[in-house]
Amino acid sequence: MEYTALYRKYRPTRLADLVGQEHVAGTLLRALQNQRVAHAYIFCGPRGTGKTSAALIMSRAVNCEHPVNGEPCGECEACRRIAKGASLDVLEIDAASNRGINEMRDLRDGIKYLPGQEKRKVYIIDEVHMLTTEAFNALLKTLEEPPEYVMFILATTEPHKVPVTILSRCQRFDFHRVGQEQLFAHLQHLAQLEGREADEAALKLIARRAEGGLRDAVSLLDQCFVATDGKLTMKNISSVLGIVDERFMMAMAEAIAEHDGLRIVKGVELLATEGRDMRLFLQQLLEFVREQLLAGMSGKKTLLTRQRALQMLRDLVDGDQRLRFSLTPRLTLELALLQAAHLEAADK
Repeated sequence: MEYTALYRKYRPTRLADLVGQEHVAGTLLRALQNQRVAHAYIFCGPRGTGKTSAALIMSRAVNCEHPVNGEPCGECEACRRIAKGASLDVLEIDAASNRGINEMRDLRDGIKYLPGQEKRKVYIIDEVHMLTTEAFNALLKTLEEPPEYVMFILATTEPHKVPVTILSRCQRFDFHRVGQEQLFAHLQHLAQLEGREADEAALKLIARRAEGGLRDAVSLLDQCFVATDGKLTMKNISSVLGIVDERFMMAMAEAIAEHDGLRIVKGVELLATEGRDMRLFLQQLLEFVREQLLAGMSGKKTLLTRQRALQMLRDLVDGDQRLRFSLTPRLTLELALLQAAHLEAADK
């Protein structure tokens, strides 16, 4: 039996299923219910937040033979065709590989013909910001005066690169990063559907690693399911996610707090020897120091004082920015940690 990735297996099929995008889902649903669907939309936002899923749901909703309160029924022939990608009238175009004027001219010529299978033709153009200037110009006239049976849905992660003339002809919806609590709840739900047990701490770690991307979170969960047997725990997903042991993390934070440069260098050397991701370690360290700061502000006993934790956060955040584009990550990480340690304080 062919394996289906979790993010495809549980892809939203209704607007109500979009996680963390209630502001988008609610407005689009009201437009469908009141039959006030626009001819052109542009969905903006970070990767993996549901833009393409929403576009596909809209393409089914406007063509559904038996809509249920505006949502597609999922059972009629039109819904099934579109879900399988077999509809001749719902076209997904990747602007990254079809970015020239000729492709947009072909699109413009195809619009002249009535739908062959569905009620409306829907053109979904992904990463639309990748189109050339000439291609945008070719698309512009079509967006301005499309036939009544045509709908455009543009999707982009970089709306600032889309010409204002295009934006002004579309209804814009901004998709937000999904909150960690919502990601955690969704991961719990998927684990239950898959019949797998998972520790709360493990799922929260996966949610943090996803950084607001729902698809990233589901893909990481899928990876952990494949790589481990039985219950998901912090211990058995650590190697999958590439995270370091908490004791090592505390030892490095302690070395920084105590201005111990030699321990810091040896710790980074160990990370390099084990082939760890330097930036991932630094992000873990940042999260640990932040938790120390919050605990200190709550009056709890901590490894770091509030003043020391705040100073370390400032230095480590600066280091993370440099590490992001560094060609020598080991050296950059060493420098960031040594600067956070304020070695000059130990020399006094």
